[in-house]
Amino acid sequence: MRTARRIATLPPYLFAELDRKLDTARAKGVDVISFGIGDPDRPTPAHIVEAATAAIRDPSNHRYPSYYGLAGFRHAIAAFYQRRFGVDLDPDTQVQPLIGSKEGIANLATAFVDPGDTVLVPDPGYPVYETGTLLAGGTVEPLPLSAEDGFLPQFDQVPAETTARSKVVWLNFPGNPTAAVCDVSLFDEAGAFAAEHDLLLAHDSAYSEITYDGYVAPSVLEAPGARDHAIEFGSLSKTYNMTGWRIGWAAGAPKAIEALGRVKTNIDSGIFNALQRAGIAALEGPQGCVAEMVAVYRRRRDVLVEALRGAGWAVPVPRGSIYLWAPAPEATTSVGLSELLLERAGVFVTPGSGYGRSGEGYVRLSLTVPDDRLEEGATRIAKVLADR
Repeated sequence: MRTARRIATLPPYLFAELDRKLDTARAKGVDVISFGIGDPDRPTPAHIVEAATAAIRDPSNHRYPSYYGLAGFRHAIAAFYQRRFGVDLDPDTQVQPLIGSKEGIANLATAFVDPGDTVLVPDPGYPVYETGTLLAGGTVEPLPLSAEDGFLPQFDQVPAETTARSKVVWLNFPGNPTAAVCDVSLFDEAGAFAAEHDLLLAHDSAYSEITYDGYVAPSVLEAPGARDHAIEFGSLSKTYNMTGWRIGWAAGAPKAIEALGRVKTNIDSGIFNALQRAGIAALEGPQGCVAEMVAVYRRRRDVLVEALRGAGWAVPVPRGSIYLWAPAPEATTSVGLSELLLERAGVFVTPGSGYGRSGEGYVRLSLTVPDDRLEEGATRIAKVLADR
């Protein structure tokens, strides 16, 4: 049996490997507190569940869904963009529902990348930008992000020979794993860069509604210079605690939406209508649940930062996302610190090196941990650091 050559260079998916490591520790009887995967621990809001339940009971939803998504869901997405960002979208040509944004992110490369084409990928960044590119036969060119630059890309440092062979440039703000934030001027700059080099500007906006301390995240589609060259991926997963529901969208330039839709319609049969009804309820229903959830994450952020700083760990305070992106103590590698905390404290943090070469020297901690376990985990970490 011979596997396809296209997967020869494909690494194991980071979070699948993390699950395996945690299962091994737990099998040994370790009471593991995991700050690893960003999977909300709170339930999906009741009004969304109720909408889905009613839709499941409706026999008309038991048949194949529309390949392009329910008109009602596409209109709800367009209305969200107008209400939230002041951006007007045509729900028929500029919106494509997705089986979770991860699916669309991976499929985008199939629509735009030919073998040998280059894709500019944030480093550190969400691993699917890279794996989608590799599966399409493309080449990944890291776009290094550094603390000195606020983990913002420096487009003027991309070599001309690289842009000449590139097709796509990825951005992600608020960032995973870096928790970096930006204002719309960065999207203006990115749009100009994309236009100059005839690139598709792809923005992963999964954490746009999870921000703190007065910061409000922009959409790449707010930038006039980006609209003709950009596609943005949104998700209900983190905003409404719906990671298991697998529902999201892409919005942006009609050419990009059509190309992605053409790939999707040849691969999948759309999203279960009951889930799309739930998506409509999420976007059009009361939004107090989002504010409550953000308040929970902000409180957890403050508790964790205070405890770790009290132990001498210089942890930055994020203004967006559900993560802390923390530099490892001096002379400690990402994996070394992760293994130390797992072995000595039964606490798991994600090594930054799993997000790219520039992630070395950092670890990521997720705030999706129940309050009591988060406080216990912080106490355990502080003790290990004090004993080093």
